[in-house]
Amino acid sequence: MTGLRYVYAVCRPFGAPLQTALKGVAGDPPRLLSHHGLIAVVSHVPEGDFAEAPLHRHLEDLDWLTETARAHQQVIDALTAVTTPLPLRLATVFRDDSGVRVMMEEREADFLRTLDRLEGRVEWGVKVYVEREPDAPAETAKPASGRDYLRQRRLQSRAHEDSWQRAERFAGRLHASLSAHADGARLHAPQNSALSKAPGQNVLNAAYLVPRAESEEFVELVDRTKGEEPGMRVELTGPWAAYSFVDDPAESSSAASAEETRESSSAPAGADAGEGGS
Repeated sequence: MTGLRYVYAVCRPFGAPLQTALKGVAGDPPRLLSHHGLIAVVSHVPEGDFAEAPLHRHLEDLDWLTETARAHQQVIDALTAVTTPLPLRLATVFRDDSGVRVMMEEREADFLRTLDRLEGRVEWGVKVYVEREPDAPAETAKPASGRDYLRQRRLQSRAHEDSWQRAERFAGRLHASLSAHADGARLHAPQNSALSKAPGQNVLNAAYLVPRAESEEFVELVDRTKGEEPGMRVELTGPWAAYSFVDDPAESSSAASAEETRESSSAPAGADAGEGGS
């Protein structure tokens, strides 16, 4: 099959086979491209969809983006089951195998250093939502006067502020506790509820890098916090490939892109390896 090369991830050589029926983006099965001590996981994609101009148009199409992100994530999930992948940004495309190898050559030291840091670890995502305001005054009949109306508005505003401050304190305590049980932690911007469609208002959106062998204890720690604070909902997702930790903390500009792709596919996407030759 001819076409451009779509790159999902970079990893070290591994012995376990990928799922035989695994399909990648555009339906092409992923394959392994070796270069020195690294493996790039790639598949073929049609130039008519993934060359620069058509790709730019497709990225404005939410249905296309969701389908592509889901196929991308299926490959990353399969890799995570057998090795520690360093996931690349959604739609990282090169002209041919040579272009992929040049990219691996140029970033070999960075890739090896990051893979060393991620080895044996997975990412868990934790979100806290304010579901309701139990202390907010109930709606009453139409105010008898303008003064009554203003008084009700002040009470409602004060209750909302108190509820939000309580949520921030709870989220801060939870983040500190989880960070102490993880090898790394990253705070992402709160989700926009209009885009995520998740009920409630997001007050904590964090990722934690956890040794795979300690994941059960981490999950139990999160589970113990559920229901601890009335009106707060705690959500746990994972384990994922360590998308949020592919960069050094000082270079975490890819975090926002990772979170956007997570919303498109119900899963995160990783850091960019650089533009290819398409």
